[in-house]
Amino acid sequence: MSDPTTPRFLIGLSDAVHQRSRLAILAALHELSRADFRLLQKTTGLTEGNLGRHIQVLESAGLVLVEKGYSGRKPQTLIEITKEGIMAFEEEVRVLQNLVTEVSLRATSTSRSKKGSKKASGSLSVPRSAEA
Repeated sequence: MSDPTTPRFLIGLSDAVHQRSRLAILAALHELSRADFRLLQKTTGLTEGNLGRHIQVLESAGLVLVEKGYSGRKPQTLIEITKEGIMAFEEEVRVLQNLVTEVSLRATSTSRSKKGSKKASGSLSVPRSAEA
């Protein structure tokens, strides 16, 4: 995500990671390391189809490993975050933290300049004795 018009603090956001659902999946896996499909579905609130598709995208990007097997007689899908997935998630968090910091600094700066302009305009008012 970087073209000449992209603000510098947004460069580094990963298209594979930044999508809200995939970020939620990686956040859960970052905490758990490994989870079954049902737990991820419950954690993220995604439908089976949506979760499955997002896991495919993450798997294609090398951010998760998918292991299909059985727990007793029931099919079970386990999803595990890879080292690349951990690094990508942590980088995404870092970029988002920088974004929040940058926006916060800009908001503070804008707020100060607006307050300063109000004071300046107030100090330019004409004294009452000179009116009329």
